[in-house]
Amino acid sequence: LPVVVALPALLAALDASPRAVLEAPPGAGKTTVVPLALLAAAWREPAQKILVLEPRQLAARAAAARLAQLLGEPVGRTVGYRVRLDSKVSKDTIIEVITEGILTRMIQDDPALEDVACVVFDEFHERSLNADLGLALALDAQAVLRPELRILLMSATLEAQRLGQWLPAPVVSSAGFLFPVETHYLDP
Repeated sequence: LPVVVALPALLAALDASPRAVLEAPPGAGKTTVVPLALLAAAWREPAQKILVLEPRQLAARAAAARLAQLLGEPVGRTVGYRVRLDSKVSKDTIIEVITEGILTRMIQDDPALEDVACVVFDEFHERSLNADLGLALALDAQAVLRPELRILLMSATLEAQRLGQWLPAPVVSSAGFLFPVETHYLDP
């Protein structure tokens, strides 16, 4: 997948800064490749989790299933999910794919997100009140309680440079697949 080429730059950005923005087109592998790459990050303690936020329950379940499949494990072992009224996690779960409302509840229970190494906002271009609130709460936790907490925003269409300036955060871009296109005209 195309995002693999950008992984070294992304990991270096998160080594140097607690925030980063990843811009990659749809289908580049943001959802399925990046969380697995974060497992080996030097700044993540072995017991710390990676939270991956998805805007919809179906997307959260599907992402967790694909990540677990890539690891050759069932959902609920290394990769699990939590959505409203349903969850599949265990004590061994490191990557939790959650919906944005779940993050808000998690921060209410643990404002510092003590057992979390990184919060990944996937599909951040699909802006919503819950996503914006989750980002505001995560940034507040990072600023006041946990300066080492990593925050990663991933987007396919958002203006990444402006977002990077606002956070502030380094922006890493990944190209998509380019396929040759031929135009054929049919006779009338």
